[in-house]
This record gives sequence, C-alpha cells and structure tokens, in this order.
Amino acid sequence: MELDNLTLRELQKESARALATFDATSDNIHKYNKKAHHNSQAWYKAILEDYVSKHGDLPSKKGPGTTVSLLLDK
Repeated sequence: MELDNLTLRELQKESARALATFDATSDNIHKYNKKAHHNSQAWYKAILEDYVSKHGDLPSKKGPGTTVSLLLDK
C-alpha cells in the first residue's frame, strides 16, 4: 500500500476512521507520537500502517473502519 499517493485530506479521513476503531488509551496515542514527533502527515501514516497491518487495507475499504461514518461525509 502506497500511503504517499494519498492526499493530505485522504490521510486525515482514513486515519480518523482508523482511530475510531482503536481502543482510546494514552498508550495507543503515545505509540504514534513516538513514530511521528511533530509531523502530522507521518502521524496519519503511522496510524494507517498499523490499521492496514491488522486488517489488510484502508479503513474505508476493509475491516471495522468501513462502518465508521464521518460528519464531513454527510
């Protein structure tokens, strides 16, 4: 999966879907902060890499992220 081909907005939307499916713990968030200190695009990509490794594709295409409805999609 080539995350570099996604636009910034696509990264934001996909990572929002992924985050909605993760347990909301400080350890989970800290894990991504360590990978992408002060770099939001790297942070989004770290989240998506984790999601894709667990579910096989982007949250909008496969896994529990497909059921997440974002307000901006309405």
